[in-house]
Amino acid sequence: MSHDHHHAGSHGHEHGHAGHSHGHHGHAHPAPGPDDWNRAFAIGVVLNIGFVVVEALYGWKAGSLALLADAGHNLSDVAGLILAWGAALAGRLAPTRRRTYGWQRASILAALANAVLLLVAMGALAVEAFQRLQAPEPVAGWTVIVVAAIGVLVNGITAALFMAGRKDDLNIQGAFLHMAADALVSLGVVAAGVLYLLFGWAWLDPVMSLVIALVIVLGTWGLLRQSLHLAFDGVPEGIDLLEVHAWLRSLPGVTGVHDLHVWALGTSEVALTAHLVMPAGHPGDAFFTELAQVLAQRFRIHHPTIQIEIDGIDDGCPAPHVVG
Repeated sequence: MSHDHHHAGSHGHEHGHAGHSHGHHGHAHPAPGPDDWNRAFAIGVVLNIGFVVVEALYGWKAGSLALLADAGHNLSDVAGLILAWGAALAGRLAPTRRRTYGWQRASILAALANAVLLLVAMGALAVEAFQRLQAPEPVAGWTVIVVAAIGVLVNGITAALFMAGRKDDLNIQGAFLHMAADALVSLGVVAAGVLYLLFGWAWLDPVMSLVIALVIVLGTWGLLRQSLHLAFDGVPEGIDLLEVHAWLRSLPGVTGVHDLHVWALGTSEVALTAHLVMPAGHPGDAFFTELAQVLAQRFRIHHPTIQIEIDGIDDGCPAPHVVG
């Protein structure tokens, strides 16, 4: 569905010519609706809260510090899921006079917070593992195996709910990574429990925890870097600014492109503003309709605003050195 708004105006500048400008906003929203995620978040939160209760209860009964610590870690997952869910809902709030973009950026901040939360949780896990290595403790093997196996199932199901959206939305990817990381932690606990029963290696549990923590930190680093990049209005991954510039420059009647900016409104919406120098004047509405369609299909940019200029007006906006 696409809405087109046109604003026509003129800029006077130092040579006394009138450079006609035409603002155009094209909105072509991506297909999958955020309603699909409500069910996924609801199931994920309920499953994980249930599992935290079970794990804490059995951890206390079996005297297993590992299970109690994992219950605390899984509680951080519930926080992560609620954070991502809240951000997904906030992103759908209508713009207001004070917030003209609405709350779409909440999803970027939630992805960033989720990455930080996961890294902090892994840091805490690593500290605990080092302490355990100093004095390895006996573990209630079968209890640990059974409860951790339930954890693999719960976290695996929750991760699967978000698998489809992880490529299109960084916030959903954050939720997916958080749950997949936990399924991996639980799987490591199961493996350590089995080997402990077979060989009685008490040191295996903390060593396994350290290996898992390292794997998750490496996996989360990309999410942290990408969400931080978007928080500072960086060009979203998968969009080549030079390619966008070259394509706009190649349009019929365009002799120059400047003030080109591409940034993320949220984790699934991308905006663009650009000034096109067109000496022949206003190219007509069909030009903008086609431009909005190609930007949406080829570059997945759904919020373009284009200004047309006859002579090219210097607005004093510094250009990136990579774009001439």
